[in-house]
Amino acid sequence: MTRATSKPNHLCYIGLGSNLDNPKQQVIEALAALVLIPNTELIKQSALYRSDPVGPPGQPDYINAVAAIRTLLEPEQLLDALQAIEQDHQRIRKIHWGPRTLDLDIILFGDQSIATERLTVPHPFAHERNFVLWPLAEIAPSGLQFPNGNTLTHLLVSNPLGTLEKISV
Repeated sequence: MTRATSKPNHLCYIGLGSNLDNPKQQVIEALAALVLIPNTELIKQSALYRSDPVGPPGQPDYINAVAAIRTLLEPEQLLDALQAIEQDHQRIRKIHWGPRTLDLDIILFGDQSIATERLTVPHPFAHERNFVLWPLAEIAPSGLQFPNGNTLTHLLVSNPLGTLEKISV
């Protein structure tokens, strides 16, 4: 008798951001596009937030959000799907941390730590960005812990709201 095996169903958190070409609409459309990723389910999404830009000066403010998804995809398959959504939104990668129509980042992929040429998870800067941590706190279970042992609660204390502003529910 053969036993059926099922693929792991990973709980992942995706950071979304935009500061070009109607950023609020870009993020709303990207949230809708997450639903269309094969073998993936959108579980929750945070409110939208306005944040100051990180990177070169003179950029417009960002609109950010975080989404929780469950997926059967492997990490780099999910990355491919997210990058396809970015391409659908005319994402151009010219300047590191420069303005963009859409940025989708895997913040957490289950409890995995991943370091490949293409992908680092947890996202290497998530622990120091209030525009990731505060939206994440809206939708994550209490006591969420990063693979290195840091709790979301501890990271929020280190990253106050500052100028981060919730703009919609």
